[in-house]
Amino acid sequence: MIFKDLDCIVFAGDSVTDMGSAQPVGESFFDNLGHGYVRMVDNLLSAVYPEVRIRVVNAGISGNTSADLLARLDRDVLVFHPQYVSICIGINDVWRQFDSPYNPTCSVTLENYEANLRKIIEKCKEQGVKGIFMLTPYYMEPNRQDPMRARMDEYVAVCKRLAEEYGCELVDFQKLYEEYFSVCHSSIIAWDRVHPNEKGATLMAREFLKHCDFDFNHDFKK
Repeated sequence: MIFKDLDCIVFAGDSVTDMGSAQPVGESFFDNLGHGYVRMVDNLLSAVYPEVRIRVVNAGISGNTSADLLARLDRDVLVFHPQYVSICIGINDVWRQFDSPYNPTCSVTLENYEANLRKIIEKCKEQGVKGIFMLTPYYMEPNRQDPMRARMDEYVAVCKRLAEEYGCELVDFQKLYEEYFSVCHSSIIAWDRVHPNEKGATLMAREFLKHCDFDFNHDFKK
């Protein structure tokens, strides 16, 4: 596994990351990590690698766009001097284009989204963050011709391109859900096609840990 003893991982994002966590940031005291994929990642790290003490911080805030995350990056993310930062942002950048079409100041254009992500990545690198995970935004709609799914795919493409350009680890949640929904209907995971239940959180945590050389069969008794 890539994480070492006393490493800190900050998960930055919107409601998908937040999922009821303490505000503005939550750690693994009581239920402060929320009940989403961040909690599942922390659970698995503690259960499978109990000998490795890893500080997991949830810096997700419901409703945030990439502009909001950039504005609070120093306060909620870099203040912890993390070794690793996970960025999962973009759903609201797109969502507001559809649920608030008459108020364009609520959403973030594709060009501004890319600019915001660049600044976030570069600020993390300037502080010496060892590893950056780019977790794609997603919309749980298998039909790629659906207007919101089609728009989301454009934002996903930006994540992929920037991850390659900056050497970040890409975790493709849109691809994960597309493959899963070839077998199951999206209502099994989320009624609104965005906010996952615990099944979805488990899928997302497992997908994230695949990119961390995580060994589910690790024997901590050795």
